Amino acid sequence: MAAAPSPPPPSSEQPLRCLGDSSRRFKSMTRRIDWLSTATAMFTGLAALMGLPSSAEAADVSPEIVSAMRRDLGLTEEQVHRRLEFEAKAPALEKRLREELGETFAGAWLDADGGQLIVGVTDEAGAARVRKAGARPQRVARSQAQLERVKAELDANVKALSPAIHSWYVDLPTNTVVVYADTSSQTKLRADAFVAASSGAKDGSIRVVHSTQAPQVAYDVRGGDPYYFGNSRCSIGFSVNGGFVTAGHCGGAGTPTTGYNGVALGTIRASVFPGNDFGWVATNGSWTTQPWVYNYNGGNVTVAGSQEAPVGASICRSGYTTGWRCGTLDAKNITVNYSVGPVYGLSRSNACADGGDSGGSFISGNQAQGVTSGVAGTCANGNPPQTFFQPINPILSTYGLTLRTTGGGGGGASFISRWNGKCIDVPNSNFSDGVQLQMYDCNNTSAQKWTFVNGTLQAGGKCMDVAWASTANGAAIQLANCNGNAAQQFVLSGAGDLVSVLANKCVDIKDWNSANGARLHIWECAGTANQKWDYR
Repeated sequence: MAAAPSPPPPSSEQPLRCLGDSSRRFKSMTRRIDWLSTATAMFTGLAALMGLPSSAEAADVSPEIVSAMRRDLGLTEEQVHRRLEFEAKAPALEKRLREELGETFAGAWLDADGGQLIVGVTDEAGAARVRKAGARPQRVARSQAQLERVKAELDANVKALSPAIHSWYVDLPTNTVVVYADTSSQTKLRADAFVAASSGAKDGSIRVVHSTQAPQVAYDVRGGDPYYFGNSRCSIGFSVNGGFVTAGHCGGAGTPTTGYNGVALGTIRASVFPGNDFGWVATNGSWTTQPWVYNYNGGNVTVAGSQEAPVGASICRSGYTTGWRCGTLDAKNITVNYSVGPVYGLSRSNACADGGDSGGSFISGNQAQGVTSGVAGTCANGNPPQTFFQPINPILSTYGLTLRTTGGGGGGASFISRWNGKCIDVPNSNFSDGVQLQMYDCNNTSAQKWTFVNGTLQAGGKCMDVAWASTANGAAIQLANCNGNAAQQFVLSGAGDLVSVLANKCVDIKDWNSANGARLHIWECAGTANQKWDYR
């Protein structure tokens, strides 16, 4: 089977923009709740081939996803099921090969049919390992790490940015860094000056694609529903404990919001734009957050986790203006140059969007992917759309939020030490009252999956707890029955400190012990590596 080509460059005359809609329009919306499972079944042929578990465990596929994918991707129902089944397997194989190949790894993506994982490699030894694992190798000149370094050079060259530069990203199938820019005679020199500062201009790793679509921001508790701030409207991304995530350009911190029905919804707690494009709204007591995304056909698609989909995967999005649309994930880690400044780390899909869809949900299967940021081209202009979205996992980790899920692959997340890469673990999966927590090699089991619930950290139905409600240095961190005590309240700071609210001290790896089985306790926050955590 031939390798999948890179998506053709768009030729729309529409500007790249965030999806703005400043008219205040309320619609009565029928909100019928249908329990629709979107988890995918295991693809038995590939299970035998890969020998790997799926993170998005099998169940039924939502009829709404099947219908939208048939409409937008031109697939039969059988092809939809086969594709989703394969996509549930592919991330585990990609992760394994990335680790095994090291510096020779040049990215992984699905072919045009979504039934084959292609892995770029820079040498024949790596190609042999890829074949043995059941994927298809593609020999290339540059590793993904090399291409990411070239992209980082472009990211650092903000002084040379101009409106003529639209976006740039690592394009895995072509083994290049693609720069979308207006290269007409009036602006070509500016595009050339931006590219020239990178080493990729000399070694041929940068490919400039002419684009007339300049990005713009999309101004405008269930994913895809509208909400309002002032006279503007955006769409809800995904429910988290205590609120929902959305796009950062949909209002600054402290901005009050109202729901689809005009009832006070909550307040924007934090927001970043440009640089990133994310924020979250803390909802009030009148609203209950649900693990659903509205499909604009009278039903809900359930959310089971936030496992990142590979390039080439099918993906659907929900937003108030254009409803439920599907396409494929075309590229990741794109830098998009909006009129107000660049935004880094976005992903791109050909699922179209329009004004008022900003902040809305992007979902692949039953796994949350991100929130709508902006577009180049719309659903109505007949040109190939580019829709950019902010990946969800950086939003969750930045603000210490927990995605509302139904379980079934991806529920909860792990606390990973930035010092030694090990995870906070319940020893031997013994969820008994008083069991002291430890550090252990990360293994993706339920003993290492923690969920924020009303300020507590829960695993196996029990809470992380400071023993005897002590505030002293050295007090042990244990598992205990959830009881509402302040000793069970923790906050993850933006700097990566996991802080006991009761003691105002940090969760600390005792005695700098790097071995499996190392115990945890609280200690004065010192900013040291054994007190730093990633939640993912």
